[in-house]
Amino acid sequence: MSTTDITKGESKETTSSKELVSIFVMGKKYEVPKNLTIMKAMEYAGYKYIRGCGCRGGICGACGTVYRKPGDYHIYVGLACQTVVEDGMYLTQLPFFPANRATYNLEAIGSDPEEVYKKYPELFRCVACNACTKVCPMDISVMDYISAIKQGDFEKATELSFDCIQCGLCTVRCMGEMSQYHIAQMVRRVTGSKIKPKASHLKTMVDNIKTGRYTKAITDLKSMSEAQLRKVYPEREMEPTEAPEDWKPADTTYL
Repeated sequence: MSTTDITKGESKETTSSKELVSIFVMGKKYEVPKNLTIMKAMEYAGYKYIRGCGCRGGICGACGTVYRKPGDYHIYVGLACQTVVEDGMYLTQLPFFPANRATYNLEAIGSDPEEVYKKYPELFRCVACNACTKVCPMDISVMDYISAIKQGDFEKATELSFDCIQCGLCTVRCMGEMSQYHIAQMVRRVTGSKIKPKASHLKTMVDNIKTGRYTKAITDLKSMSEAQLRKVYPEREMEPTEAPEDWKPADTTYL
């Protein structure tokens, strides 16, 4: 892959004048422009992402990265799309980690905590070392939500783990060899389906989908050319950044 390809049209002449830093990707040294994120630096170095790259916005958790800094014994973690390169950084990405993920039929289980304990007995191997919390790129109190699950307080665990992006970095550092993020996901599903009251507006939306209210709109969009889509997308009415809770679009056809 050429430099032009991976920098989206930026030529070698423009990049050569930038301050460069050295990074090591899986042991191999590369010179890359300072202030790039790890993801952009790897693309600049010639890597083409096939997996381990999703939203590029710090939301999907697909680009978990482990790295060291020169002269520092600590192991650092971050998301490749958010973490900026540092001179001498040694790094490797973990697009997938072989963590235990239980199988279950959500409709067939109840809200009894024992349902989760049976699927994830390793939950009680937690030694409260807090390494999971320290490694979390979203600053989630992982140990605290694990503690809440062990106590059967699923609503508290749901609230504490709600911002989890499923990157799995907590599992990498766990002394108890748990897959915290999968356990929390099951707890959130049980809480939402068995404990929390049903949302009436959600039922209305599901009914609208089943009755075909949006079929024509979706069919029309699918029939458009790329040029048409590029035209209608920026012209659509967007919700204001600081919209009040009762905001509604001018066209309420599909609400």
